[in-house]
Amino acid sequence: MRLILIAIITTFTLSGCGYLGFPGVYRIGIEQGNVVTQEMIDQLKPGMTRRQVRFVLGTPLVEDSFNEDRWDYRYIFSRGDTQILDNRLTVYFEGDVLTHFDSKIPPSSEVPETTDSSDN
Repeated sequence: MRLILIAIITTFTLSGCGYLGFPGVYRIGIEQGNVVTQEMIDQLKPGMTRRQVRFVLGTPLVEDSFNEDRWDYRYIFSRGDTQILDNRLTVYFEGDVLTHFDSKIPPSSEVPETTDSSDN
């Protein structure tokens, strides 16, 4: 009876360690998807062909078989249970020509200029 009780207590104790996690344990960074940089976004221009877009951005993560005029690029970086970075880019075509794109990273030409207040 004592041996069974010790086995049950040990089982519950060790299962609790998996739930809480061990302090100081290194959690590996996990990268998933396509890395899309500011330079890549800046190269996208309406009127580009699918081949040119694929050259700039690479193969899309998702090519929707029901909507051939849309490509999705997604990049996620996480460490353990914490999501550090989540970038999304959706490219829209009409036929073989890029019409527009939606991104969490705006093109450099759309980024508002900041004024330096140290010149006062």
